[in-house]
Amino acid sequence: MFRLAASLACLAFVLGGCDGPDRPKESAVRPTPPPPTSNSKLATFGGGCFWCVEALFERVAGVESVESGYSGGTAPNPTYRQVSTGETGHAEAVQVRYDATKVSYETLLEIFWKTHDPTTPNQQGADVGTQYRSVVFFHDAEQQRIAGEVKAALTEARVYPRPIVTEIVPFERFWKAEAYHQGYYDLNANQSYCQVVIAPKIEKLEKVFKDRLKKR
Repeated sequence: MFRLAASLACLAFVLGGCDGPDRPKESAVRPTPPPPTSNSKLATFGGGCFWCVEALFERVAGVESVESGYSGGTAPNPTYRQVSTGETGHAEAVQVRYDATKVSYETLLEIFWKTHDPTTPNQQGADVGTQYRSVVFFHDAEQQRIAGEVKAALTEARVYPRPIVTEIVPFERFWKAEAYHQGYYDLNANQSYCQVVIAPKIEKLEKVFKDRLKKR
């Protein structure tokens, strides 16, 4: 129900949301990602609508695959409808598999923090609820350290006018979202939500991080 409000408000880069009935065509098939390599590592982030976050990381050089899903809650096998109630404790999240020899975790964090608003508790644009919270799920002590250092550096530099409220918490489990959420933007780029909300984010990503993106 927030889609119309988000579409109207989302001329700014940081606004977003993915509540609504739009789904890809039944015939749409997302390409199978390559298998993991010896250099593959995982990073998991929640930054509002997972359609938006997924579309951004899909374009980053060194990223092997991105999946949309749910993390940080207690409900097993959560569905989109359940998570949307805000009662499961889960956040809409993306799990990024990346080649650590081609892109650093620091770079992924920089892109993460600069492509959503990390100063609004449990909210991104018109989407409000714990499922839209800003969160870094660290997979090991090194990721925890790096995330803390990057967050502290951004805070010290006063990159944002308000305090960063992003949670940095241990990763426990990632539940992959329903098939129609996977690769949403690339399969539905002409839909109004994608045009009004996600496309401007990608345009800014291409300007700010143009030297860190895949050649498409």
